Amino acid sequence: MLASNALIGLREGLEAALVVVILVAFLVKTDRRWALRHVWTGVGVAVALSVGLGALLTYGTKQLTFEAQELIGGSASIIAVVFVTFMVFWMKSASRTISGELKGKLDRALDMGPFAIALVAFLGVGREGLETAIFFYATTEAAGQGNNQPLIGWVVGLAGAVVLGWLIYRGAVRINLAKFFRWTGILLVLVAAGILAYGLHDLQEARILPGLTTLAFDVSATVDPSSWYATLLKGIFNFTPATTVLQAVAWVLYVGIVMTLFLRPARSAPQAPAATSGGTRPAVAA
Repeated sequence: MLASNALIGLREGLEAALVVVILVAFLVKTDRRWALRHVWTGVGVAVALSVGLGALLTYGTKQLTFEAQELIGGSASIIAVVFVTFMVFWMKSASRTISGELKGKLDRALDMGPFAIALVAFLGVGREGLETAIFFYATTEAAGQGNNQPLIGWVVGLAGAVVLGWLIYRGAVRINLAKFFRWTGILLVLVAAGILAYGLHDLQEARILPGLTTLAFDVSATVDPSSWYATLLKGIFNFTPATTVLQAVAWVLYVGIVMTLFLRPARSAPQAPAATSGGTRPAVAA
């Protein structure tokens, strides 16, 4: 669980860190430092709400019945998968344009006042924070009580994201964001497939979905659940030696469909028609 949670924490944290870096650098370069405190206010509120949601989900469900806990845990896992799927596709297309979009929003907010400035920062960081809170709950539930690996993984990943964000701001490192989000996206699709399978198993245990005892395979006799390789497979892909048919089918379909769409090359923009000798030449933007 440590490796997969560190990956998700790094990915989510870096997205939020990039938002902050872009906003802060824009204000500094345009000599409007007076607005920095409003940006940090929006960031602080977003972080506080995200931590609060994570704590509520993690500790607020402990007194519920087993079926209710499984229902909430399974639902959170499904929501987390929806978020990560949207995230990998959105960053695939937005990684090249996110800087310009954020600067444009902040530039307009500067004319509207402090609340608008804080709102831009809040929305930019808050989305990643809410996703992180739901991911954290889903992965800690998958790890089981008494397992601190998810928390350690999240701390490592988020700390790495903060350090990378600071280094990017200082100009110490340059990252090809398109390649970074492509390769982490591939890994996240596999992680998300495991979270999906685990979430469906939770819903089966909550008696919302059928097939809890209908197994696709059971390799418990061959793969010792306490072995290092079983722990590694569970930590990265949420693999379990005893997997139901519903879990196996969902995993294969999710990876097959989402990975194919994610790796499909983006369509290039259509080229403008070449001017002919007797025709009118296309206008050139100023």
